[in-house]
Amino acid sequence: MQSRFPVAAGRSRLARWPVISENREATDRAIVADLRRASARYPDDPRLTGLIRRTLDANPRFARLWHEGAVGGHAEDRKIIRHPDYHEFRQISVNVILEGDFETAHTVGDNSKILPTDTQKNTVYALAKEHFVSSIESFGLYLANYFISNNPPISQTRIEITEHSWKRMQFNGTEHPHAYCSGGNEKHTAVIVQNKNEIEVTTGIADLLILKTTDSGFENYIKDQYTTLKETSDRIFSTQCEVSWRYNSSNVLFVELFNGIRTTLLQTFANHHSLSVQHTLFAMGEAVLNKFAAVSEISLKMPNKHHILFNLEQFGADNKNEIFIATDEPYGYITGTLVRE
Repeated sequence: MQSRFPVAAGRSRLARWPVISENREATDRAIVADLRRASARYPDDPRLTGLIRRTLDANPRFARLWHEGAVGGHAEDRKIIRHPDYHEFRQISVNVILEGDFETAHTVGDNSKILPTDTQKNTVYALAKEHFVSSIESFGLYLANYFISNNPPISQTRIEITEHSWKRMQFNGTEHPHAYCSGGNEKHTAVIVQNKNEIEVTTGIADLLILKTTDSGFENYIKDQYTTLKETSDRIFSTQCEVSWRYNSSNVLFVELFNGIRTTLLQTFANHHSLSVQHTLFAMGEAVLNKFAAVSEISLKMPNKHHILFNLEQFGADNKNEIFIATDEPYGYITGTLVRE
Protein backbone atom coordinates (compact mmCIF):
# COMPACT_ATOMS: atom_id res chain seq x y z
CA MET A 1 0.00 0.00 0.00
CA GLN A 2 2.83 2.38 0.84
CA SER A 3 4.21 1.96 -2.66
CA ARG A 4 0.80 2.40 -4.31
CA PHE A 5 -0.35 5.67 -2.74
CA PRO A 6 2.77 7.24 -1.18
CA VAL A 7 2.24 10.30 1.00
CA ALA A 8 4.54 12.35 3.16
CA ALA A 9 2.72 11.40 6.38
CA GLY A 10 0.54 8.62 7.67
CA ARG A 11 2.33 5.87 5.72
CA SER A 12 2.13 3.34 8.50
CA ARG A 13 -1.65 3.56 8.54
CA LEU A 14 -1.91 3.23 4.78
CA ALA A 15 0.52 0.34 4.65
CA ARG A 16 -1.72 -1.77 6.88
CA TRP A 17 -4.80 -1.44 4.64
CA PRO A 18 -5.96 -5.06 4.10
CA VAL A 19 -6.20 -5.42 0.31
CA ILE A 20 -4.34 -8.11 -1.62
CA SER A 21 -4.36 -8.58 -5.42
CA GLU A 22 -1.99 -9.35 -8.23
CA ASN A 23 -3.76 -6.81 -10.40
CA ARG A 24 -2.47 -3.31 -9.68
CA GLU A 25 -5.56 -1.46 -10.93
CA ALA A 26 -7.94 -3.83 -9.13
CA THR A 27 -5.97 -3.46 -5.91
CA ASP A 28 -5.93 0.33 -6.10
CA ARG A 29 -9.64 0.47 -6.80
CA ALA A 30 -10.38 -1.94 -3.96
CA ILE A 31 -8.40 0.22 -1.54
CA VAL A 32 -10.29 3.32 -2.62
CA ALA A 33 -13.57 1.37 -2.40
CA ASP A 34 -12.89 0.38 1.21
CA LEU A 35 -11.99 3.93 2.15
CA ARG A 36 -15.10 5.33 0.50
CA ARG A 37 -17.35 2.82 2.24
CA ALA A 38 -15.68 3.53 5.57
CA SER A 39 -16.06 7.31 5.09
CA ALA A 40 -19.78 6.86 4.44
CA ARG A 41 -20.24 4.68 7.51
CA TYR A 42 -18.05 6.76 9.85
CA PRO A 43 -18.30 10.36 8.53
CA ASP A 44 -17.29 11.91 11.87
CA ASP A 45 -14.12 9.87 12.44
CA PRO A 46 -11.31 12.51 12.45
CA ARG A 47 -8.52 9.99 11.79
CA LEU A 48 -10.31 8.54 8.77
CA THR A 49 -11.22 11.91 7.25
CA GLY A 50 -7.69 13.15 7.92
CA LEU A 51 -6.21 10.09 6.21
CA ILE A 52 -8.38 10.58 3.14
CA ARG A 53 -7.69 14.32 2.94
CA ARG A 54 -3.91 13.84 3.22
CA THR A 55 -3.88 11.16 0.54
CA LEU A 56 -6.09 13.22 -1.79
CA ASP A 57 -3.71 16.17 -1.44
CA ALA A 58 -0.51 14.15 -1.84
CA ASN A 59 -1.31 11.47 -4.42
CA PRO A 60 -2.85 12.39 -7.83
CA ARG A 61 -3.67 8.77 -8.73
CA PHE A 62 -5.60 8.27 -5.50
CA ALA A 63 -7.42 11.57 -6.08
CA ARG A 64 -8.36 10.50 -9.63
CA LEU A 65 -9.80 7.16 -8.49
CA TRP A 66 -11.60 8.80 -5.56
CA HIS A 67 -13.31 11.49 -7.63
CA GLU A 68 -14.08 9.18 -10.54
CA GLY A 69 -16.28 7.24 -8.15
CA ALA A 70 -14.96 4.21 -9.98
CA VAL A 71 -15.87 1.61 -7.36
CA GLY A 72 -18.97 0.33 -5.62
CA GLY A 73 -22.43 0.25 -7.13
CA HIS A 74 -25.89 1.76 -7.27
CA ALA A 75 -28.88 1.92 -9.55
CA GLU A 76 -31.33 4.51 -10.76
CA ASP A 77 -34.06 3.08 -8.55
CA ARG A 78 -32.95 0.61 -5.85
CA LYS A 79 -29.93 -1.55 -5.15
CA ILE A 80 -28.56 -3.75 -2.38
CA ILE A 81 -24.82 -3.57 -1.70
CA ARG A 82 -23.92 -6.79 0.08
CA HIS A 83 -21.15 -6.22 2.61
CA PRO A 84 -19.78 -9.20 4.55
CA ASP A 85 -21.70 -8.41 7.75
CA TYR A 86 -24.62 -6.23 6.58
CA HIS A 87 -26.60 -5.13 3.53
CA GLU A 88 -26.60 -1.50 2.41
CA PHE A 89 -29.87 -0.43 0.78
CA ARG A 90 -29.97 2.81 -1.22
CA GLN A 91 -32.71 4.36 -3.34
CA ILE A 92 -32.11 7.16 -5.81
CA SER A 93 -33.84 8.80 -8.77
CA VAL A 94 -31.75 10.16 -11.65
CA ASN A 95 -32.65 12.72 -14.32
CA VAL A 96 -30.36 13.11 -17.33
CA ILE A 97 -30.63 16.36 -19.31
CA LEU A 98 -28.48 16.73 -22.43
CA GLU A 99 -27.89 19.90 -24.46
CA GLY A 100 -26.09 20.12 -27.78
CA ASP A 101 -26.26 20.14 -31.55
CA PHE A 102 -29.74 18.66 -31.98
CA GLU A 103 -31.29 21.26 -34.31
CA THR A 104 -31.65 18.96 -37.31
CA ALA A 105 -33.58 16.43 -35.25
CA HIS A 106 -36.27 19.08 -34.83
CA THR A 107 -36.14 20.76 -38.23
CA VAL A 108 -35.70 17.84 -40.66
CA GLY A 109 -36.19 14.73 -38.52
CA ASP A 110 -32.51 13.71 -38.62
CA ASN A 111 -31.94 11.45 -35.60
CA SER A 112 -28.27 10.72 -36.30
CA LYS A 113 -27.11 12.91 -33.39
CA ILE A 114 -29.73 11.74 -30.88
CA LEU A 115 -28.88 9.48 -27.95
CA PRO A 116 -32.20 7.73 -27.22
CA THR A 117 -33.67 8.32 -23.78
CA ASP A 118 -33.93 4.55 -23.40
CA THR A 119 -30.16 4.35 -23.90
CA GLN A 120 -29.68 7.09 -21.32
CA LYS A 121 -31.74 5.09 -18.83
CA ASN A 122 -29.80 1.89 -19.56
CA THR A 123 -26.51 3.78 -19.19
CA VAL A 124 -27.44 4.90 -15.68
CA TYR A 125 -28.22 1.31 -14.62
CA ALA A 126 -25.12 -0.14 -16.27
CA LEU A 127 -22.64 2.43 -14.94
CA ALA A 128 -24.17 2.29 -11.46
CA LYS A 129 -22.95 -1.30 -11.16
CA GLU A 130 -19.34 -0.14 -10.82
CA HIS A 131 -19.38 3.59 -10.27
CA PHE A 132 -21.39 4.42 -7.18
CA VAL A 133 -20.11 3.84 -3.65
CA SER A 134 -20.96 6.51 -1.10
CA SER A 135 -21.97 9.89 -2.48
CA ILE A 136 -24.55 10.72 -5.12
CA GLU A 137 -22.31 13.65 -6.12
CA SER A 138 -19.47 11.34 -7.17
CA PHE A 139 -21.84 9.15 -9.15
CA GLY A 140 -23.32 12.24 -10.80
CA LEU A 141 -19.86 13.47 -11.76
CA TYR A 142 -19.06 10.15 -13.39
CA LEU A 143 -22.34 10.11 -15.32
CA ALA A 144 -21.95 13.70 -16.53
CA ASN A 145 -18.41 13.07 -17.75
CA TYR A 146 -19.40 9.80 -19.42
CA PHE A 147 -22.22 11.31 -21.46
CA ILE A 148 -20.27 14.36 -22.63
CA SER A 149 -17.08 12.38 -23.35
CA ASN A 150 -18.76 9.65 -25.39
CA ASN A 151 -21.27 11.73 -27.38
CA PRO A 152 -19.66 14.49 -29.54
CA PRO A 153 -22.95 16.34 -30.29
CA ILE A 154 -23.48 16.97 -26.58
CA SER A 155 -22.17 20.31 -25.31
CA GLN A 156 -23.53 20.14 -21.75
CA THR A 157 -24.82 17.47 -19.41
CA ARG A 158 -26.98 18.03 -16.36
CA ILE A 159 -27.40 15.16 -13.91
CA GLU A 160 -30.04 15.53 -11.18
CA ILE A 161 -30.03 12.91 -8.44
CA THR A 162 -32.39 12.56 -5.49
CA GLU A 163 -31.66 10.07 -2.73
CA HIS A 164 -34.54 8.82 -0.58
CA SER A 165 -33.88 8.13 3.08
CA TRP A 166 -33.83 4.62 4.55
CA LYS A 167 -32.56 3.74 8.03
CA ARG A 168 -31.50 0.37 9.35
CA MET A 169 -33.79 -0.91 12.10
CA GLN A 170 -32.33 -1.00 15.61
CA PHE A 171 -33.09 -3.47 18.38
CA ASN A 172 -31.51 -3.21 21.84
CA GLY A 173 -29.08 -0.62 20.49
CA THR A 174 -27.88 -2.83 17.62
CA GLU A 175 -28.52 -2.20 13.94
CA HIS A 176 -30.22 -5.03 12.11
CA PRO A 177 -28.02 -6.24 9.21
CA HIS A 178 -30.73 -6.21 6.51
CA ALA A 179 -34.02 -4.71 7.83
CA TYR A 180 -34.88 -1.07 7.11
CA CYS A 181 -37.61 1.48 7.76
CA SER A 182 -38.26 4.70 5.90
CA GLY A 183 -36.27 7.71 7.04
CA GLY A 184 -39.19 10.04 6.27
CA ASN A 185 -39.71 12.54 3.46
CA GLU A 186 -36.29 14.17 3.71
CA LYS A 187 -34.18 13.75 0.57
CA HIS A 188 -30.54 14.34 -0.33
CA THR A 189 -30.21 16.06 -3.72
CA ALA A 190 -27.36 16.75 -6.12
CA VAL A 191 -27.12 18.54 -9.45
CA ILE A 192 -24.02 18.15 -11.64
CA VAL A 193 -23.60 20.41 -14.67
CA GLN A 194 -20.65 19.79 -17.00
CA ASN A 195 -19.76 21.45 -20.27
CA LYS A 196 -16.55 21.65 -22.27
CA ASN A 197 -15.04 24.24 -19.92
CA GLU A 198 -16.27 23.65 -16.38
CA ILE A 199 -18.03 21.42 -13.87
CA GLU A 200 -20.50 22.73 -11.29
CA VAL A 201 -21.68 20.72 -8.30
CA THR A 202 -24.72 21.73 -6.25
CA THR A 203 -25.85 19.67 -3.27
CA GLY A 204 -28.97 20.06 -1.19
CA ILE A 205 -31.72 18.80 1.07
CA ALA A 206 -35.41 18.69 0.15
CA ASP A 207 -38.49 18.23 2.34
CA LEU A 208 -36.60 18.79 5.59
CA LEU A 209 -39.47 19.19 8.05
CA ILE A 210 -38.21 20.97 11.18
CA LEU A 211 -39.95 22.57 14.16
CA LYS A 212 -39.21 24.16 17.49
CA THR A 213 -41.79 24.92 20.15
CA THR A 214 -40.40 28.22 21.44
CA ASP A 215 -37.57 30.75 21.08
CA SER A 216 -39.39 32.26 18.10
CA GLY A 217 -41.56 35.34 17.68
CA PHE A 218 -42.89 37.85 15.15
CA GLU A 219 -43.42 41.46 16.23
CA ASN A 220 -43.17 45.09 15.08
CA TYR A 221 -44.33 44.47 11.51
CA ILE A 222 -46.39 46.78 9.27
CA LYS A 223 -50.05 47.00 10.25
CA ASP A 224 -52.89 48.46 8.21
CA GLN A 225 -56.68 48.20 7.99
CA TYR A 226 -56.42 44.60 6.73
CA THR A 227 -54.05 43.30 9.42
CA THR A 228 -55.55 40.69 11.75
CA LEU A 229 -52.38 38.85 12.75
CA LYS A 230 -51.49 39.33 16.40
CA GLU A 231 -47.95 39.99 17.52
CA THR A 232 -46.27 37.26 19.52
CA SER A 233 -42.91 36.82 21.23
CA ASP A 234 -43.42 33.10 21.74
CA ARG A 235 -44.68 30.83 18.98
CA ILE A 236 -44.12 27.49 17.27
CA PHE A 237 -41.69 27.80 14.37
CA SER A 238 -42.21 25.08 11.77
CA THR A 239 -41.06 24.86 8.15
CA GLN A 240 -40.47 22.33 5.42
CA CYS A 241 -37.06 23.55 4.40
CA GLU A 242 -35.46 23.20 0.98
CA VAL A 243 -31.80 24.13 0.86
CA SER A 244 -29.10 23.89 -1.80
CA TRP A 245 -25.47 24.94 -1.82
CA ARG A 246 -22.88 25.23 -4.55
CA TYR A 247 -19.33 24.00 -4.09
CA ASN A 248 -16.40 26.00 -5.42
CA SER A 249 -14.75 22.77 -6.61
CA SER A 250 -15.72 19.26 -7.69
CA ASN A 251 -12.70 17.94 -5.78
CA VAL A 252 -14.09 17.82 -2.23
CA LEU A 253 -15.15 15.23 0.36
CA PHE A 254 -18.85 15.16 -0.44
CA VAL A 255 -20.03 12.81 2.30
CA GLU A 256 -18.12 14.62 5.04
CA LEU A 257 -19.30 18.04 3.85
CA PHE A 258 -22.94 17.03 3.47
CA ASN A 259 -23.10 15.62 7.00
CA GLY A 260 -21.35 18.66 8.45
CA ILE A 261 -23.51 21.19 6.61
CA ARG A 262 -26.73 19.40 7.52
CA THR A 263 -25.71 19.38 11.20
CA THR A 264 -24.81 23.08 11.06
CA LEU A 265 -28.18 23.97 9.54
CA LEU A 266 -30.07 22.05 12.22
CA GLN A 267 -27.97 23.40 15.10
CA THR A 268 -28.44 26.98 13.90
CA PHE A 269 -32.20 26.54 13.54
CA ALA A 270 -32.49 24.98 16.99
CA ASN A 271 -30.32 27.50 18.85
CA HIS A 272 -31.13 30.74 17.02
CA HIS A 273 -33.42 33.22 18.78
CA SER A 274 -35.74 33.84 15.85
CA LEU A 275 -37.40 37.22 15.32
CA SER A 276 -38.81 36.06 11.96
CA VAL A 277 -38.42 33.29 9.41
CA GLN A 278 -36.22 35.65 7.39
CA HIS A 279 -34.01 36.22 10.43
CA THR A 280 -33.37 32.51 10.95
CA LEU A 281 -32.99 31.79 7.23
CA PHE A 282 -30.14 34.29 7.05
CA ALA A 283 -28.53 32.92 10.21
CA MET A 284 -28.60 29.36 8.84
CA GLY A 285 -27.03 30.35 5.52
CA GLU A 286 -24.45 32.57 7.19
CA ALA A 287 -23.41 29.76 9.55
CA VAL A 288 -22.73 27.45 6.61
CA LEU A 289 -20.66 30.03 4.71
CA ASN A 290 -18.67 30.86 7.84
CA LYS A 291 -17.86 27.24 8.63
CA PHE A 292 -17.37 25.63 5.22
CA ALA A 293 -14.94 27.32 2.85
CA ALA A 294 -15.84 24.83 0.09
CA VAL A 295 -19.31 26.42 -0.24
CA SER A 296 -19.55 29.44 -2.55
CA GLU A 297 -23.27 30.14 -2.14
CA ILE A 298 -26.33 28.74 -0.41
CA SER A 299 -30.06 29.13 -1.08
CA LEU A 300 -32.93 28.36 1.30
CA LYS A 301 -36.69 28.11 0.88
CA MET A 302 -38.62 28.08 4.14
CA PRO A 303 -42.42 28.10 3.86
CA ASN A 304 -43.98 29.10 7.16
CA LYS A 305 -46.11 26.20 8.41
CA HIS A 306 -48.44 28.02 10.77
CA HIS A 307 -49.63 26.66 14.11
CA ILE A 308 -52.54 28.79 15.35
CA LEU A 309 -53.57 28.89 19.00
CA PHE A 310 -56.95 27.19 19.44
CA ASN A 311 -59.53 29.26 21.31
CA LEU A 312 -60.21 27.44 24.56
CA GLU A 313 -61.93 30.46 26.16
CA GLN A 314 -65.21 29.33 24.61
CA PHE A 315 -64.92 26.29 26.88
CA GLY A 316 -63.90 28.29 29.95
CA ALA A 317 -60.21 27.36 29.77
CA ASP A 318 -56.95 29.23 29.13
CA ASN A 319 -54.63 28.24 26.29
CA LYS A 320 -51.08 28.90 27.45
CA ASN A 321 -49.34 27.98 24.19
CA GLU A 322 -50.38 24.36 24.52
CA ILE A 323 -53.11 23.55 21.97
CA PHE A 324 -52.66 24.55 18.31
CA ILE A 325 -54.32 24.15 14.93
CA ALA A 326 -51.82 23.24 12.19
CA THR A 327 -52.73 24.99 8.92
CA ASP A 328 -51.46 24.12 5.47
CA GLU A 329 -52.65 27.16 3.51
CA PRO A 330 -52.29 30.00 3.07
CA TYR A 331 -48.72 30.46 4.23
CA GLY A 332 -45.71 32.72 3.77
CA TYR A 333 -43.05 31.43 1.36
CA ILE A 334 -39.68 32.84 2.44
CA THR A 335 -36.61 32.46 0.21
CA GLY A 336 -33.06 33.79 0.26
CA THR A 337 -29.62 33.28 -1.26
CA LEU A 338 -26.30 34.12 0.40
CA VAL A 339 -23.18 34.42 -1.76
CA ARG A 340 -19.58 34.44 -0.57
CA GLU A 341 -17.83 37.68 -1.49
